[in-house]
Amino acid sequence: MTIRHIKIFLSVCDHGCNTTHAAEALHMAQPAVSLAIRELEQYYGVRLFDRIGRRLVLTETGRRFLAYGRRIAGLVDDMERELRNWDQLGLLRAGASITIGAQFLPSYVRTFSQLNPGVEIRVEVASSDRLEEGLMDNSLDFALMEGAPRGDCIRTLAYMEDRLAVICPRDGPFRQGQILTLEEFRTQRFLLRERGSGTREEFERTVAAAGLTVEPVWEAMSTTALVNGVICGLGIAVLPYRMVLGPLERGLVVSVGVKGLEFRRQFRIAWHKDKYLTPLAGSFIDLCRRYELDYPTPRYNGLY
Repeated sequence: MTIRHIKIFLSVCDHGCNTTHAAEALHMAQPAVSLAIRELEQYYGVRLFDRIGRRLVLTETGRRFLAYGRRIAGLVDDMERELRNWDQLGLLRAGASITIGAQFLPSYVRTFSQLNPGVEIRVEVASSDRLEEGLMDNSLDFALMEGAPRGDCIRTLAYMEDRLAVICPRDGPFRQGQILTLEEFRTQRFLLRERGSGTREEFERTVAAAGLTVEPVWEAMSTTALVNGVICGLGIAVLPYRMVLGPLERGLVVSVGVKGLEFRRQFRIAWHKDKYLTPLAGSFIDLCRRYELDYPTPRYNGLY
């Protein structure tokens, strides 16, 4: 069994368990791909795929092998990149949730680049689910996340506390700073972030703990879309406080509290437990952890 066998197996899985598509991606003949899979199964004495008609379906053993294979291939990729580019200044591949990517990450990257000229930083801003996938398949070195990752293979470090604000239309029935009852809160029309976002997960965790079930009338990946929906009187939204400071200060919306509910969370830095974090990655993580102490707090400058 070689790393070549593992990468062929991963390619088959990544192409819907289709050996023909995997062969095309690897520039190999299809029989050679099938042979590599058979050699793996013979080597370990297990079945990695069930053959159902003309389709391949991962077995439970195959799914376990997939998890190990991704980790092994990721470590090999790290080694290749590190050793082949030893004489270069470095590359960081950072991920961030949409809230952190919109408000904080631009300032982090700008400051780090000023301190480390020549370092290339590639960024992906995406949902928490996608960020966790990136950590698992080694397309990201680390990620700044709002929610707690689900996978046992992900390590996290809390680095900043954040809270969510409940915002309502300024011409609606509620005034700035009013405390709503749970019943008043439950009966509102909700405009919420999409499922899988850290903001949505924190909202659902908090309301579920209070015994509430909420179905939104609007879902969006865009904070701006949700704020504008509130401004137009379509409902209320629960969004990161720092992201709605602008419309609150301009009186476009009002912020209220809810008796018995507190929307607080931790921003986290996450990485795969088997990931080797370079000194550059460690420096970037340290900058994020100390940023509010050493630099002005970033303000979101989005248009509403």
